[in-house]
Amino acid sequence: MENTAKTESLYKIKCSRLMQRLQELGKIGRNDAGGIDRQLASPADIIARKWLINCWQEKLGLTVKVDPIANIWGSLPMHNKRKPIVLGSHHDTVPNGGMFDGALGVILATEVMQTLQENSVELRHPLKLVSFTGEEPNSFSVSTLGTKVLSGRLGPTELAVIRDRNTGESLQSAIVRLGGNLTDVSKARLQPDCLAAFLECHIEQGRHLFDQQEAVAAVTCITGIYREIITISGESNHAGTTRLGDRRDALTAAAEVCLAVEDIMRSPELEEVSATVGRIVVKPNASNIIPGEAILTLDLRTAEVQKKGQALAQLDKAVAEIARRRQIRIERSMNLDQAEMPMDPIIIEALSDAAEANGEKKRNLVSMAGHDAANMARITRAGMIFVQSVDGYSHCPQEYTNEAEIAKAAQVMLNAVLLLDRRLD
Repeated sequence: MENTAKTESLYKIKCSRLMQRLQELGKIGRNDAGGIDRQLASPADIIARKWLINCWQEKLGLTVKVDPIANIWGSLPMHNKRKPIVLGSHHDTVPNGGMFDGALGVILATEVMQTLQENSVELRHPLKLVSFTGEEPNSFSVSTLGTKVLSGRLGPTELAVIRDRNTGESLQSAIVRLGGNLTDVSKARLQPDCLAAFLECHIEQGRHLFDQQEAVAAVTCITGIYREIITISGESNHAGTTRLGDRRDALTAAAEVCLAVEDIMRSPELEEVSATVGRIVVKPNASNIIPGEAILTLDLRTAEVQKKGQALAQLDKAVAEIARRRQIRIERSMNLDQAEMPMDPIIIEALSDAAEANGEKKRNLVSMAGHDAANMARITRAGMIFVQSVDGYSHCPQEYTNEAEIAKAAQVMLNAVLLLDRRLD
């Protein structure tokens, strides 16, 4: 491996070029607050797509294809019949988001492709680039849209009824504006094992790497996500005339439930579990009425099924006690139970070896956020490389990754591609 590392280190990415492109893309959708608004099917999404297609065509000479769900693919002519290695991520953002989430993965993949071209490196496997459609939550209420279609998780029937919750526009109309067409969406689905591998670079969106002052990590697993609706039914009554002992306040009970959810993360044995109440609806929501109902959303994340069970059992006990003591009714309904998705061991090893060859520590991390790689893992070997997020910021204008860490991540990605090109069939 030592000789391999020395050979691969001869191919150097140009970080100044990478950063310039990242800055250019970061101007598209920039708002007055300094964040970026580049959601699915927005004007900024359309402009970003044109910019990216032009970059791939004019600067890299790639053949660019927009598939029926509007994923953007870039490739060179294929001189052999081996399955391709695909690099990429997404270019859309959350509202008032940052310039690194998703976009860095697309631009870094572009730089890896161009560096290999400039050094006349002939890979055994064709190399393709991709920027996926609608990875982030959006007004059409579907995230990782492009890869859900590629992996068969969403089909024509489900897509046909989706509309923008704000404007009422159909998803079909929006996708046509992006260059796709849902009438042909079945053709976008990829068959299992039609690709050799998929690799995605992404900012960590946490602070493990920042706290350790390390640049990169190989992702071992993308978290499972469990969600439920918790409905607390108490009794509405007059705010001024109802004594404390006669109250059945749904909102104060909800506050206790929120604290019980937080207590899950305080448990030493559940340290790697994330538990959040992110939304509360209170009824009747009037200043002079004791709340009679509160509806909460629970988001529970872990890569370990056993710990999910432990966390829910702890919450069961706490919720039952709150209901008994406060004499209110609490009903819980699961609305999502998405299993964790392990990344491919061969890709994890290649990323780790590439990091070590570049002078970095071999570091593995679990992703506590969802990513397109989780859907791609359903159809091919998939892996992710995390790059340090300064102070752990993400999904906000403060999101930032230093150029030095980006350069290291790009070099590791390039070296990992070279390793995988030899190690995969």
